Amino acid sequence: MKLQFKHQKFQADAAKAVVDVFAGQPFLTSFYTMEKREGYVQHSINEEEESIGWRNQPLVPELTDGVILEHIHKIQRVNQIAFSPKLEGRYNLTIEMETGVGKTYTYIKTMYELNRHYGWSKFIVVVPSVAIREGVYQSFQVTQEHFAEEYNQKIRFFIYNSARLTELDRFASDSAINVMIINAQAFNARGKDARRIYMKQDTFRSRRPIDRIARTNPILIIDEPQSVEGKQTKERLKEFNPLFTLRYSATHKADSIYNMVYRLDAMEAYNKKLVKKIAVKGITESGTSATESYVYLEGINLSRKDPTATLQFDCRGASGLRKISRNVNVGYSLYENSGHMEEYKDGFVVSAIDGRDDSVEFLNGIRLYAGDVIGRVSEAQIRRIQIRETILSHIERERQMFHKGIKVLSLFFIDEVAHYRQYNEAGNPSNGMFADMFEEEYRDITENLQLELGDEDYLEYLSAIRPEDTHAGYFSVDKKGKLTDSRLGDRKERTSDDTDAYDLIMKNKELLLERNPKVSPVRFIFSHSALREGWDNPNVFQICTLKQSSSEVRKRQEVGRGLRLCVNQDGERMDVGMLGDEVHNVNVLTVIASESYDSFAKGLQSELAEAVRDRPRVVNAELFKGKVIRDVGGNEQVIDAETAQAIYFDLVVNGYVNKKGGLTDQYYEAKANGAVQVAEEVADSAAAILKILDAVYDEKQMAPEDARKGNVVLKLDERKIQLPEFRELWEKISARSVYRVDFDTDELIRQSIFTLNGRLRVPKLFFRVEAGEMKEIRSKEELKEGASFEKKKSSTYGTKDQLRINNSVKYDLVGKLVEETDLTRKAVIAILTGIEKKVFDQFKENPEEFLIRAAALINEEKAAAVIRHITYRKLDKRYDEAILTMQGMKGRLGLNAMKAEKHLYDHVLYDSTNERDFAAELEADDQVLMYVKLPKRFTISTPVGRYSPDWAIIFRPGMAKYRFLVAETKGAGTPMQLRMIEESKVHCARVHFQAICGDSVAYEVVDSYQALLDKVMG
Repeated sequence: MKLQFKHQKFQADAAKAVVDVFAGQPFLTSFYTMEKREGYVQHSINEEEESIGWRNQPLVPELTDGVILEHIHKIQRVNQIAFSPKLEGRYNLTIEMETGVGKTYTYIKTMYELNRHYGWSKFIVVVPSVAIREGVYQSFQVTQEHFAEEYNQKIRFFIYNSARLTELDRFASDSAINVMIINAQAFNARGKDARRIYMKQDTFRSRRPIDRIARTNPILIIDEPQSVEGKQTKERLKEFNPLFTLRYSATHKADSIYNMVYRLDAMEAYNKKLVKKIAVKGITESGTSATESYVYLEGINLSRKDPTATLQFDCRGASGLRKISRNVNVGYSLYENSGHMEEYKDGFVVSAIDGRDDSVEFLNGIRLYAGDVIGRVSEAQIRRIQIRETILSHIERERQMFHKGIKVLSLFFIDEVAHYRQYNEAGNPSNGMFADMFEEEYRDITENLQLELGDEDYLEYLSAIRPEDTHAGYFSVDKKGKLTDSRLGDRKERTSDDTDAYDLIMKNKELLLERNPKVSPVRFIFSHSALREGWDNPNVFQICTLKQSSSEVRKRQEVGRGLRLCVNQDGERMDVGMLGDEVHNVNVLTVIASESYDSFAKGLQSELAEAVRDRPRVVNAELFKGKVIRDVGGNEQVIDAETAQAIYFDLVVNGYVNKKGGLTDQYYEAKANGAVQVAEEVADSAAAILKILDAVYDEKQMAPEDARKGNVVLKLDERKIQLPEFRELWEKISARSVYRVDFDTDELIRQSIFTLNGRLRVPKLFFRVEAGEMKEIRSKEELKEGASFEKKKSSTYGTKDQLRINNSVKYDLVGKLVEETDLTRKAVIAILTGIEKKVFDQFKENPEEFLIRAAALINEEKAAAVIRHITYRKLDKRYDEAILTMQGMKGRLGLNAMKAEKHLYDHVLYDSTNERDFAAELEADDQVLMYVKLPKRFTISTPVGRYSPDWAIIFRPGMAKYRFLVAETKGAGTPMQLRMIEESKVHCARVHFQAICGDSVAYEVVDSYQALLDKVMG
């Protein structure tokens, strides 16, 4: 499987921001000799070829510091970045890019763009560690063909090695784009290898490598400068004699942000759906009186019957003490089921299970919430819980992704290889503690999976993978082939310089994405915590760190390895272009933390808030004052104090801003629907106002979700299904029927001919050729908006003049219309021979459109005939009540599920915002006793397809014309050609319900609940 790459606007914008800093620099390439003789490349290289090198041409004198600073200010204004008060060096430019959005891709693209515009071809990428170095090198490899297609040339890249200085010679003497990748330790450490770059080398013709590098006048790209640049490193980097320096990171230090020209921070990356959404599973150790009694509440299981809880507790068996997990009901005794262990004797009987807050209460008063653990909790027990929770999250996510062709990976970070793999004196390997725990928990979970509708293929996939084959360790390997702990190359950052381990990770990246279990059964990966920077696999959906998080390891580091959007089996990234608004339903990274959800979420939230610097925290009039906005016509306006106050007032009035200055859910909903209203004074600049509001940091929007919340399994309300009113309703509407249509075929033929003659209008084929030319460019914005071209001429070619239709294509007109209308060939021929010649002649002008439009009109007449002539007869056969009480129906709160009190289940699953709003009105209306969202399998047969109504509603006595009602909620966007078909289905449903219920059940089709009330209220 090969990863696919696509062009993304934000990456192009970041490259353009750097290029525009040097606008005015001509395209020049130059060479130098060892004697520093310079000249433009306008002649052939002479006999001193081996001494000749190529360098980046310096900036022309016209690009003074003042001009460069002016360019930077212009770019910062466009990108809404605070102005730089001065230039930092000659020159330092900062680019902020959130982890996971393709930072390396972006600066490779920037290299190509700088070469295309100015001829610069020497680049050095400086990285802080071996891990990042290996990742950067692989990025150059996998994107090489992609960029070659766009720029028609390939970059030559290599990793600096003091023992292979011939590569450095090629770097300096080659005229193409050349990139040297070097980690800071190679020139900034005290070891012998680091010093070699400053020493004359016999193998390098008695030259110093640093001198050869410096004469190329390279452009430095510093990857993660916050980890590279100490005081000493900054001085060392000056010896490279860089033309300028580009600095890329997601987490720049506040005191080291020099001339920022582009910013894509964590908030913007998340809001634009460029990275995964973060969810957290936390574990809480609860301090209770039961200090000796180990109990872990995994979660609550909502089902058709009473909810159950999954508890883990100690159990005494024949072979000794072990931990077991059981699904328990109210009345379950831990004492009776643990082998009569004394620690559970005092009241550990389940007295209540509450699905509303995911809690369990025992007779002794102890209450646990999902994720809580009490009693004798050792570190090993916490790790077992983490492993189990990771597997559970993995299985849940894998089930959802299975039919989308996306492989799911989970990543465990550990500190000691011995916890995963051990060796005896003979060198034979065996499982360590964590590997044993994993296999035990994996078997327990997979062997007790409940089969759900559509899961058969997934369970077959699981059965093809053995527990011992589906996990693997990625660690360093010693000379005897044994896994070994990684060496720390940077003890402060706790990262490793184990090249062999990174090589293993990189080589297996695409193999791990292969879902075929015969090719790659590994789905769970154990790796050393020091290798965390080496992991860059897009399909990591779960991350679990099996150690106590130290204060040095920041939350963003823990989640950073899983933020990239996933890919499918074709290597295509599952982004907005592929999934639309579903991106954050598919791309969810779950962190299984060794602390409580609140603790982890608060820590991550704090770091995100710290990272999205320069963003306003509240919405007020000052937010808009002084901002420059542009209307739809391109006219600029500076917002004055009075207009700023009007904008703010209007936002408050519309409910978009709360008392604390925060953006409300109402604002985000309106924004999602493209319905945000702004003050009249800036109505033509609404897009600019939304862009300003996008800059506001909103803690609620950025908060990671609790992975234990939101996912719901619908629970049937047994009391409602036994209500006499519901029994009466179901008795009426569950009867099945059969239809008969007695329309006259000759009548349908006559009506179709009449309609085709009057309404069939087929557009002629024509082609328009337009020509234009570029006019004078007055501004960069004009160029960006495409206003720099002016149309000068256009010509039209139709079927009767220059255009010739390809007559070699043969159309089976009759057969196609038979297929589209379900009429007989005899009836179709009668219709075609009956229409006027001028109507039929349109087929020659545009055959495809003729077929489509003629079939649609005939089907409309067929549907109309159905409406006029259909009858239904009630059958003895009925729908079984079981179709209403399906087990395992699942949804997600806020996405397709809402809590309910009057519904047959405790939640309603909806298909659209219109259905959601309708259900909310049903819930709020005191006149409604109960209602049911009818399942899709509850259908009515019609001649134009099966039809499923939406709702069955029971009103309280005396509140409406009808006690019982079946309702259909339709949106307003039905295409014109489908309206008659839908109308026919609705008519059939009306006749069906009249046949089986008489006047005792009403049937209505409405677009809102108010419209329903207008029809049924007495």
